[in-house]
Amino acid sequence: MTHKMVQWGIIGCGDVTEKKSGPAFNKIENSKLVAVMRRNGMLAEDYAKRHGVPKWYDDASLLINDPDVTAVYVATPPSTHAKYAIEAMMAGKPVYVEKPMAASFDECQKMNQVSKETGIPLFVAYYRRTLPGFLLVKELLDDGRIGIPLMANIRLTRAALPQETDASNPSWRVDPAIAGGGIFYDLASHQLDFLDFIFGGIVDVNGISTNRAKLYDAEDTVTASYAFHSGVIGSGTWCFVTDSSANEDLMEIIGSEGKIQFSGFGHQPIRLITKQGTLEFPYLNPENIQYNLIKQAVESIRGKSQCVSTGETAARANWAMEQIVRR
Repeated sequence: MTHKMVQWGIIGCGDVTEKKSGPAFNKIENSKLVAVMRRNGMLAEDYAKRHGVPKWYDDASLLINDPDVTAVYVATPPSTHAKYAIEAMMAGKPVYVEKPMAASFDECQKMNQVSKETGIPLFVAYYRRTLPGFLLVKELLDDGRIGIPLMANIRLTRAALPQETDASNPSWRVDPAIAGGGIFYDLASHQLDFLDFIFGGIVDVNGISTNRAKLYDAEDTVTASYAFHSGVIGSGTWCFVTDSSANEDLMEIIGSEGKIQFSGFGHQPIRLITKQGTLEFPYLNPENIQYNLIKQAVESIRGKSQCVSTGETAARANWAMEQIVRR
């Protein structure tokens, strides 16, 4: 499938689209943002005015069926990803969907089935696969700087945010009916997908999840062990209700000749630790953090190159999270 100019419509122009993604659609060659939609028409109109978008809607179907819209970005909470992505693909329009891909692995499979049946491409916003810092980690591994990779471990702990503790108006991110799970689904999905990118899909995974603080219905404390297609094994610990003094954001790959340490979400320098000593590499990001991945999606839609994050790769993170939390 090729298009000269990819003309995007956004469904759900909330916080993530303000800087992380939205502006990138107009900065990329042969790409243009032509319409936005929110259920609240006033907010949709406000976004359109501030970002110079020609059209706005309060009905997703109207945006999907707008002849000027040739591709759709679904940036709603996960519970409606499948619905809108499938509707857009059935209308013949390529889809770029926020992560996690959907609220359940079953929904991911349905999305991929429609993509396969229609031949319409489906991309997922796991943009760490395209960020310079994370690509440097992959390069260090590929160059054999730590020898044979043996283990990949994750530690992510932080205090609950105010919006997660407000019982009168809880964040959708801690409502499993909307998010699929809790903060684990929101954040660990990025980490597990990146490890999938460098080590191949997870082939075996076990987990224990619990709700320790009782601040919301979703799990707040999770541990997991996993094995990748490449033979690398590892473990993860996540807790989102610690004291701030216990804050930690560490991903660590241990090899036969050293280890690499980096952050999943902070912008800490990447550390290469070997018997020769420690080297630090600065962490650099594009202004709009999804720019590189959206550019790949645009080039893929235009038939120029492949995109590293598709429905097929992204569904694997949902499968792994479901094994960890549901077991």
